[in-house]
Amino acid sequence: MDRRRLLMIFGGAWLSAALLTWFLYARTSAPKSEKTVKVVAALRDLAAGEKIEKDKLKMITVAEKDVARGAVLSPNEVIGRAVIYPVGAGEAISLSRVAGSGIEGIATSINPGMRAMSVSFTDATGVSGLIQPRARVDVLFTRTGNAVEAMTVTILEDVEVLSIGLKTAVDSAAQQAPGTTTKANVGSNTQARTATLLLTPEQAQKMELAKNQGKISLSLRNPMDRSTRPDATATLMEEIDPLLVARTNQGRRGASNRGVRDPKAWAQLIGEPEPAKVVVKPVEKKEPPKPRAIVDVYRGDKHVQELFQ
Repeated sequence: MDRRRLLMIFGGAWLSAALLTWFLYARTSAPKSEKTVKVVAALRDLAAGEKIEKDKLKMITVAEKDVARGAVLSPNEVIGRAVIYPVGAGEAISLSRVAGSGIEGIATSINPGMRAMSVSFTDATGVSGLIQPRARVDVLFTRTGNAVEAMTVTILEDVEVLSIGLKTAVDSAAQQAPGTTTKANVGSNTQARTATLLLTPEQAQKMELAKNQGKISLSLRNPMDRSTRPDATATLMEEIDPLLVARTNQGRRGASNRGVRDPKAWAQLIGEPEPAKVVVKPVEKKEPPKPRAIVDVYRGDKHVQELFQ
């Protein structure tokens, strides 16, 4: 084997080793180049109902495979529109989170077929101020009165809170560690506030009736818990104190003895149904049969009539 042929074999082996090394490095260590796309994102937090302006937007670069459906590629597509759902700072904006052109305000966050309705509450009836926008609550109705009339029932379940007062986004003060105190919640245990709920038209009618007939309370629930109780029943005073109604009726008996001889008055006093009326028919008097013959008998100065049937 001559020297020239040996050099050719050695050069081919070296070139093959170099190509194999480059191929392995490109597949393992070398960074891969991916296609990227520029999308529109929020420069700062955008609350529901807020109008989008140019100075509230920025462009960010994301991988083409990570672009969400409905992503906005040009600021002109959303400038002048209102935000339906809150958007965080640096979060990409999608068309599903903004209203159509020409629609503004918090009303844009109300889905078709739903209604927004406000109800007053305090910390005592609203979970100590823990209820925040976009939370989910149950609505309880309490009818006050005497021991027989008082009751509490859950009239609405799994209802979304649109806003607390004028706030449509979670307040940063509410995210502090437990036990912290801010100026916003000092003395809030007696301060009346309003919660705006998203309801169907039927639920709105039920809520309006309950607001005018008794007391409304809100019960906070886990947002992941979407269960409901179709057979929910009212809670009566008998379940809290079974002897309360009996004691109340007994007190009424001792409070007044007026009309106790009258069965109707007695039934009203003790809360029992009125006794059935007993109708007494008069007994008809039958006339005695007429005698067939009458004989006058005289005995001295005495006169007696004898009757023969």
